[in-house]
Amino acid sequence: MLVDSHCHLDFPEYGPDLDATIERARAAGVERMLSISTHLSRFAGVLAVAERFDGVNCTVGIHPHEAANEEAVTVERLIELSAHPKVVGFGETGLDYFYEHSPRQAQQASFRAHIAAARATGLPLVVHTRDADEDTARILTEEYAQGRFTGLIHCFSSSRELAEKAMEIGFYISFSGILTFAKAEGLRAIARDLPIERLLVETDAPFLAPVPHRGRRNEPAFVAHTAARLAEVRGIGSAALADQTSANFLRLFAKVGR
Repeated sequence: MLVDSHCHLDFPEYGPDLDATIERARAAGVERMLSISTHLSRFAGVLAVAERFDGVNCTVGIHPHEAANEEAVTVERLIELSAHPKVVGFGETGLDYFYEHSPRQAQQASFRAHIAAARATGLPLVVHTRDADEDTARILTEEYAQGRFTGLIHCFSSSRELAEKAMEIGFYISFSGILTFAKAEGLRAIARDLPIERLLVETDAPFLAPVPHRGRRNEPAFVAHTAARLAEVRGIGSAALADQTSANFLRLFAKVGR
């Protein structure tokens, strides 16, 4: 079994093709998919997709790009929405200083609100970080000192130092199709060295299609290519890698199995 731990199945890129997309994923051995929320204002659509398909769950949250555009998020509202059986985590949240579509202060405030919801419920946090390693590590460390929470750094392409800091507080690391790119040798070196019991795979579909589909619309079936590359990097068989990353996913997103 494979799990696509991060995709956006509510996005318009799928439209009338969504049923076929899910069928192709299952044919590729992808039995579970986690569809990630980016806007509270569009959460109903995220939840509708998760309710429609067996093996699909979702998160609730606001992407850092939207931190200043969406209605101010409250811890109470996040917790309320997370009570639905299909909702298994919060996010994606975090910091993006590359585009800075929202001011840094708004991103940080939203990030801390999501962390507070994760701490209160025990549900994991899905963290996006780009060009913000120092502040991401600082906020995670500061907040963890106030009470335990768990989660993952998704679509990891940051520094080894951030990976190690995240793992110190029990986080997981998820690799996307970037791992398959020709110029990603540094990232593959990090993937080779991290504890395998903390690794996940994802697509971030419809973005970042892996080789050999780079440049196309990504979809959950393609997580098999990222998993195969990670297995090669780790020097283990694809089946063993699939079993390990799936077990890791179910350990982190424990509500899936309830």
